[in-house]
Amino acid sequence: MSTQDVANRFHQLATAGEWNKIYDELFHNDAESVEPPTAQGLKSVKGLNAIREKGKAWEATIEAMHSGYTNPPMAAGNYFTCTMGFDGTFKGRGRMQMDEVCVYEVKNGKITKEQFFY
Repeated sequence: MSTQDVANRFHQLATAGEWNKIYDELFHNDAESVEPPTAQGLKSVKGLNAIREKGKAWEATIEAMHSGYTNPPMAAGNYFTCTMGFDGTFKGRGRMQMDEVCVYEVKNGKITKEQFFY
């Protein structure tokens, strides 16, 4: 798949909330997930299993998800980017809204790196 193909499939699955399918279909086993240095409670990890565990840990902090979005991606070379956001209530921290820019690197039809900016 081309970078644009991966980006389109990512958007299709993300819009449907199919995050496990995204990992199964689109991520390389040695992918890297990079959080900003200011991230609270999340750290950068390497390897698909570690990325899955990071996602589960994040989900465990959520009391209620009120809404969320993933905008259509833009691709250039081996990268695509999209914006995502949500309105959620976190356990012990209350309700908050968050928007982020997400950048994905694609090699040989698989996502090898994701990086978040918020």
